[in-house]
Amino acid sequence: MNKQEIRAIIAEQMAKTEAAIEEYKELAKPEAPDVAIGRVSRMDAINNRSVLEAALRKAEEKLKNLQKVEGMLEGEDFGICAKCGNEIPIQRIMIRPESLLCVNCAH
Repeated sequence: MNKQEIRAIIAEQMAKTEAAIEEYKELAKPEAPDVAIGRVSRMDAINNRSVLEAALRKAEEKLKNLQKVEGMLEGEDFGICAKCGNEIPIQRIMIRPESLLCVNCAH
């Protein structure tokens, strides 16, 4: 696999992640206090918003890492584990292009 193919995978993942971020932002908007829903429904909406906000933070972190990896693509550090210095297998890069660690160091 060459760097152009990896760049395409990263671009595709970035586009999907950006779309997810926008969706999470829209879904996590709070309910207006004057909206007529029951107390239990309002509590459920608050709980759902909390879950969506956590998903939003995770997606934003993934996008940040994808951008970082995209910047590293041309450098000598690309595909090298940030912790142990070993090469990250190409299969891992294809599945999780935002990963900066090999499987052993990620655990």
